[in-house]
Amino acid sequence: MNLTLSLFPFGWQHYLLGGLLIGSAVALLFVFTGLIGGMSTVFSSTWSFVVQRPFFQQARFTDSRGWRLVYALGLILGALLWWLGFADGAPQSTSIPVWQLLAGGFLVGYGARLGNGCTSGHGICGLGSLQWPSLLAVLTFMGTAFLTANIVAWWLA
Repeated sequence: MNLTLSLFPFGWQHYLLGGLLIGSAVALLFVFTGLIGGMSTVFSSTWSFVVQRPFFQQARFTDSRGWRLVYALGLILGALLWWLGFADGAPQSTSIPVWQLLAGGFLVGYGARLGNGCTSGHGICGLGSLQWPSLLAVLTFMGTAFLTANIVAWWLA
């Protein structure tokens, strides 16, 4: 019980609910449309509206950018509804410095491009559609995360 409280000091139920909602949304998108809802491609296809470089003008981005933009807007509206409904519209903040947020965002974006998708895209959409490259990617992500966490814990001790 103490381990559960130390890992989830604010409870675990909202994590379960979030996972069920995300999994259901991705599954419904695939079942009803046959489309795979990864966010890394949403980012690139959205840039295809304004950047004319050949990479962003590939058919895989330009042909799907309409529904992907609506998909991204749905995520933003969902966050807005949560903020208004559960946070009462109160300003949200973090103690993480802006430079660390920007550096982390850059590294995650670079990694998502390098890995042909982000960790959650491979984990939710890729594994859900039984893609072997996604299984290898998730195993690589998790192995690297475990190794890094243990090295950092040893270094900080």
